[in-house]
Amino acid sequence: MLLCAALAACSSPEGREVLVKGGSFSPGNDASYPEERKGPVVRVGDFYIDATEVTNDQFKAFVKATGYLTLAERGFQGDAAVPAGQQVPGSAVFLMPEPGRVPGWTFMPGANWRHPEGPGSSIEGREHDPVVQIAYADALAYAKWKGRDLPTEAEWEWAAGRGNKVPGRARPVIDGKPSGNNWDGVFPGLNTKADGFLGRAPVASFPADENGLYDMTGNVWEWTKSTWQASHQQGASINAKAHAIKGGSFLCARNFCARYRPQSRQMQEDDLGTNHVGFRTVRRVGA
Repeated sequence: MLLCAALAACSSPEGREVLVKGGSFSPGNDASYPEERKGPVVRVGDFYIDATEVTNDQFKAFVKATGYLTLAERGFQGDAAVPAGQQVPGSAVFLMPEPGRVPGWTFMPGANWRHPEGPGSSIEGREHDPVVQIAYADALAYAKWKGRDLPTEAEWEWAAGRGNKVPGRARPVIDGKPSGNNWDGVFPGLNTKADGFLGRAPVASFPADENGLYDMTGNVWEWTKSTWQASHQQGASINAKAHAIKGGSFLCARNFCARYRPQSRQMQEDDLGTNHVGFRTVRRVGA
């Protein structure tokens, strides 16, 4: 059902796109979290999707060509809806456990895609990591520059294997080996790095799933074009200032989150960049 768009590119997954043949399915899952509850059958058309998450190198090319400044770089000066301490350029960072520090989320002035964990951090030598600290508008701007779009939630879930009867990588260990970049240990205090990574991993560090796609679960959450709805069921509440993200991240553990499944979903505020959310793009056939 899925094929390399250009066979010559198949040797290098970064920059490759994969053809997903469309179909109909019921997104979601009634056995897990309330926000995953199934709704009506939906249909998706044929589309191409990036084989990997968009990387720092790829986003750097976009910025070099356009001069684009992300929301985290611009800040929220004068925005009454944003707390005064968060109006400066910056974004959200998860502080990893270390001696003398309590792990958890904080707003970090100076954090952006070039400095994902704030001042002093860098993407130098991490060109093939997924780009993060990207707000919804930033991801959409990149996609449009490429002549592409962000996937809808249904397209993303279908590509991840939920709809086409091919199971996506739905658990962190397969045949005794880590299948993706998730939290190993008890979140948030202990990460054993059993999968080889404490934070983000370079894209395609783990084998592709059965559809030829990398990191569809784990590593970083991914933006979709779908406005957040509390579940797939008709009449569920909508948050017009947030979009659905898919796939889970390196912060998902067995004891917390556990959203490394194609059906998993979460809300992300449109104007907040974080160091565990990235994206990939799509190109719809006939669009």
